Amino acid sequence: MDHPHPPSVIADRNGDQAVDRVPLLAVRQLTKRFGSLVANNAIDLDVHTGEIHAVLGENGAGKSTLMKLLYGFYQPDEGKLLWQGQPATLHSPLDGRRLGIGMVFQNFTLIPALTVIENIALFLPDLGRVLQPRVIAQRIKELAARYELTVPVYARVGDLSLGEQQKVEILKILLGGARVLIFDEPTSVLAPHEAEGLFRIFDRLRADGFALLFITHKMPEVLACADRITVLRRGAVAGTLLRAEATETKMVSLMLDAVPPKTVRTATAPAVRPTQPLLELRSVYAHNARNEATLQDMSFTIWPGEIVGVAGVAGNGQQELGDLILGLQHCTTGELLIDGRAASDWSAAAVLSSGVGSIPEDPLRTGVVPTMTVMENMILGEQTQYALHGGLALDWARVQHDTDRLLNTTFINTPPRMQAIAQTLSGGNLQRVVIAREVGRRPRLLIAYYPARGLDLSNAEAARALLVRCATNGMGILLISEDLDELFTLSDRLLVLHQGQLAGSFRPDETDPHQVGRLMTGATRHADA
Repeated sequence: MDHPHPPSVIADRNGDQAVDRVPLLAVRQLTKRFGSLVANNAIDLDVHTGEIHAVLGENGAGKSTLMKLLYGFYQPDEGKLLWQGQPATLHSPLDGRRLGIGMVFQNFTLIPALTVIENIALFLPDLGRVLQPRVIAQRIKELAARYELTVPVYARVGDLSLGEQQKVEILKILLGGARVLIFDEPTSVLAPHEAEGLFRIFDRLRADGFALLFITHKMPEVLACADRITVLRRGAVAGTLLRAEATETKMVSLMLDAVPPKTVRTATAPAVRPTQPLLELRSVYAHNARNEATLQDMSFTIWPGEIVGVAGVAGNGQQELGDLILGLQHCTTGELLIDGRAASDWSAAAVLSSGVGSIPEDPLRTGVVPTMTVMENMILGEQTQYALHGGLALDWARVQHDTDRLLNTTFINTPPRMQAIAQTLSGGNLQRVVIAREVGRRPRLLIAYYPARGLDLSNAEAARALLVRCATNGMGILLISEDLDELFTLSDRLLVLHQGQLAGSFRPDETDPHQVGRLMTGATRHADA
């Protein structure tokens, strides 16, 4: 039985309505179940040419599942998909690509060992028997120049930044003939300036008549670039808004039962003054494999119960600083001390066993084993605690109990399924697993890279509140973030990095975001760093 559906109306970013027309891609009453879980419930959605359509929702709202249905990765249990008004059936992503649907997954599907040309060639529908690198390179360069997607075509993909890899993914689906471009949380791996560049690319693609569909939980992004916004809530459409009528208040009310309270950090003096810092760096210098300085004259401390925030434009030493503390990189000169002990030459295993935890920058690559389940990943490194019969078996009942407890008490909304494979999770759900596991181990010192990245509004605030509770209970935290509001709210002290050096060190009440922003870009320096 067909269900009534209102006629589709296109509106540009200013809300000017165009003539009704048949959408390029549409779904009617689309439903997808995983066992007893209804991931998508009777979804209606239209995607038009020359339109950017954002799908907004909390982690677990069904956004990624819907995109995978549109691409043919999953098949619906009920409902239908329409291509230019005609019913279409997608048995696989190959069917989606043949129809003209391309998808850039949150976790890229490139082969790191191959070059840009080779990765794109594998995706071309008209590739001949003999690879012609010069011809393919010319096609890539022409398309890249039109859409600001320039990348080094002969470089290995594994040597590219995440922003450059995303450009390769976009070039790949454009050269593959896509007319509908689906983006799953496209800014989750990007620094703010890279996200702005992506939205400029979106504008150019829209102007050339492509249909863009992107999912996110970040409301400023939606207001910056979308023509229409569909909000999902618990697997169903909560509402669709034209850009002209959308506000953050309206979108939050559609997304949530209630607006989560803002985390407030109130620094309190410890009951007993600690005698030594958890972490100390003394005039540390570090170099990469090309003997280029990555950290220069780095000196600071982290005390028990203290959150030290790190601000900086991406690529200015944040990754190298974390790697140094975690034993993944060593000092060229200077000293690194953990709990007062010289740790400059410690291995990563020794650092972790000393009571240091890490929420990594890229959870899928360095935080989990992608092919293992949520439950298996939650006990990585802790297997001996659950060993039975001399290590011949594991107490899976206790593993599940502890995993349930950590995930349900740490975050908001339904946690990911225990038996779900890690690489199938959305970025937000994967981040929830890693944060819950690392905090659940109760480290004395936690290195937290972008902890709210990939999390929706409710869970981002839950993560921040969790860090505050941990600090209140005596944990020292190095908080590396691209969100200045987050840093100012949570940090006891704020370090500013520029080109691998400390450009400033402040208490948040001693400075403001404008001064920090100038230091991040090298405009001025602070003498007391």
